[in-house]
Amino acid sequence: MKFSEQAYRLIDKELTKYPADQKISAVMSALRIVQVELGWLSNEAIEEVAHYLEIQPIAAYEVATFYNMYDLQPTGKAKITVCTNLPCALSGGTDAAEYLKKKLGIGFNETTGDKLFTLKEGECMGACGDAPVMLVNNHRMCSFMSHEKIDALLEEFKS
Repeated sequence: MKFSEQAYRLIDKELTKYPADQKISAVMSALRIVQVELGWLSNEAIEEVAHYLEIQPIAAYEVATFYNMYDLQPTGKAKITVCTNLPCALSGGTDAAEYLKKKLGIGFNETTGDKLFTLKEGECMGACGDAPVMLVNNHRMCSFMSHEKIDALLEEFKS
């Protein structure tokens, strides 16, 4: 498997941040770059990252399987991760998650039939005072997510 020239350029830029003999340090960034390009990380993509960084494939797999920001199977157009850790749960996170489950007709780690939404349960996102908090596609933080704001978010991706 090969990535776009732009992806390799971005990975090369990440590599400049570390000593030449520490290419493994760029594995998280390289996996993120590839996931943005492909939408998810197949085994072949993870192995190509390892090959490009000149590290053992298991080292890339360890990172990809440990962190929940990496998707090891295709997700919907909008991957919504809901924080349900205690501070968020006490401030509406659990209610927001249940509302999303009911509204979308799916549970955590599932994707809607139309492939628009994937729902994930997330760990602390460092914004406890903004609860309930959701992260959309690993890059967009949504705070104070009332039912109305959740409805608006869902509509945004439907159109």
